[in-house]
Amino acid sequence: MATEDRDTVIEKELDEIKSRAPSVDGLKLIACVPMLVSASITKNEYKQLTVNIQFPADYPHQPILVQMKSKHLEQKFTDKLEKICEDEAKKWIGGRQVLVILKFIRTFLEENSLCVCSEEIVYIKRELIGESDEIKLKQKASQIVIKVRQKNYFMNVNISVPDLYPKHQIQTELIDTNLPDLLRINFMAQAKELARQCVTPPLLKNSKSAAVFEHKPSLKVVCNYLIRDCVKRYPLENCPLCKKHVLAEDPENQLKGRKNQIEGVYCCHLFHNGCLDTYMYMKTPPFIGGKKSPSCDKRIYHEKWKVSAEVMENRWAHKQAKQRELEEVVDFLKD
Repeated sequence: MATEDRDTVIEKELDEIKSRAPSVDGLKLIACVPMLVSASITKNEYKQLTVNIQFPADYPHQPILVQMKSKHLEQKFTDKLEKICEDEAKKWIGGRQVLVILKFIRTFLEENSLCVCSEEIVYIKRELIGESDEIKLKQKASQIVIKVRQKNYFMNVNISVPDLYPKHQIQTELIDTNLPDLLRINFMAQAKELARQCVTPPLLKNSKSAAVFEHKPSLKVVCNYLIRDCVKRYPLENCPLCKKHVLAEDPENQLKGRKNQIEGVYCCHLFHNGCLDTYMYMKTPPFIGGKKSPSCDKRIYHEKWKVSAEVMENRWAHKQAKQRELEEVVDFLKD
């Protein structure tokens, strides 16, 4: 195609772009000249792209050249979208491509709502999800369904990513699990709190941390906790006292017998109820500082065991006195 013919084609297409672009929702022209078509495509403040398009030497018999940049979307995502757009433009070789591709990008942002957390999703797939686990992305619903397993235990959760993510926190819904209720309730409550802390400044507004607070993405934080620190951890963990698996091999046996039921303490370690009961009420010193977890050497705190060191020491001293009295009686009878 002659240079004049190419220039004529481009000039006519530029006129069409100037005429029709203002009617495309979320599309704003920045520049529209033969050397460059530049436009801003915005769904919201976190789903925004600046698209730069150039015409190749043999246009329209070659696909347009597309470059993108974004303040919030990850570079890997924009690089991938550039390649998708160039492949899409090849379908329109011989015709006008620019406005078609700009509309394609606008629709892509609309239909791929999880683009705001693309790098976090890559991290979850690479670092947290194993061969026995599943992750399913529901782009139009802006949801992530994760099914994770460890030994015979599992947890299925549904994570909703809000439109204004990461400014707003994710919402986590438990679909199903065979973990004990104690863990289920604790896991979901803590996940909600971690997500809240990512987007809400500290309650003490005059504190230094509140003054410099910036919201941060909550998806990776919550998934690290639920998958790595919870589901993948506790089925493998031993009771710090008896050294046996704290969770039963068969989940259905976990509730059989009070002694085998689990108790969680403030240091996040799990114990068998019977082991902890025996340990906390042992009548042997030392008593100062309270009983400590053998795993981390931190003092054990739990609502069920509130006996103070002074009470425990008095009980021990009383028992020792009783034992001495019995020994004296035995010695007397021997004589």
